Amino acid sequence: MAVSRVAPEVIRFYQSTISEAERLTSSADGMLELLRTQELLRRFLPAAPVRVLDVGGGPGTHARWLLADGYEVRLIDPVPRHVEQAGRIPGCEAGLGDACRLDVADGSYDVVLLLGPLYHLPEAEDRRRALSEALRVLRPGGLLAAAGINRYASLFEHTALAHLHRDGVRRSVADVLATQVHDGKRAFTTAYFHTGRDLAQEIAEAGFRDAEVFGVEGPAWGMLKATELHTGAGVADTPLFEAALTAARMAEPYPELLAANSHLLAFGRKPTPTG
Repeated sequence: MAVSRVAPEVIRFYQSTISEAERLTSSADGMLELLRTQELLRRFLPAAPVRVLDVGGGPGTHARWLLADGYEVRLIDPVPRHVEQAGRIPGCEAGLGDACRLDVADGSYDVVLLLGPLYHLPEAEDRRRALSEALRVLRPGGLLAAAGINRYASLFEHTALAHLHRDGVRRSVADVLATQVHDGKRAFTTAYFHTGRDLAQEIAEAGFRDAEVFGVEGPAWGMLKATELHTGAGVADTPLFEAALTAARMAEPYPELLAANSHLLAFGRKPTPTG
């Protein structure tokens, strides 16, 4: 297999530093991200059964519920730990692979998910390659769903964590705001941070039509994170969580509120021969 375009430090981060398998189930803001991602995907997905290629699908968090919904899922990820974890899910075909060089036939999938690759490819050319590969392997009219981390997410997160007054953290967040790139030297690994307009433009320029971007967690996700951290109590089953979820749904029609989300989720379609 060709050398992955993903930086080695990204693979090390997910292989041995954090457990991605627990990220979306161990905190209220993670659960909000998972629930809202499910909501948005189910809104756009064609009816099962169709073939879904989950590129950068991690340990199979989304593959699991997609399989339960009746979809046929193949998962590709550059992290051996993730592939091993996803391979334990009944019915999930999982293997090592690179979003920029998919070992997949042209036009062979109805849906391609890029729910992680774009924000771990800081070079624009690599993001273009990943999107071009997704376009290639989709059938005409097929659906792309691609996630990005919001450019301003680190500002909100480190405010919620009460870290922003620290000189090193403040400098790191300022660099992300200015450059849209996290250098991977503190806390998180190497990453690119999109604005909603950036993400829509990249998808459209890759050849997809009807590009549309949604905010995932809405404007109150930081409140969930701050409350759990500073009280030590989980809030996933509380009115606060329900309020944050309601806020995320209510914010959808207002593009100016995209900047308040932690993650962005974009959709596009491969053109048909008739357009």
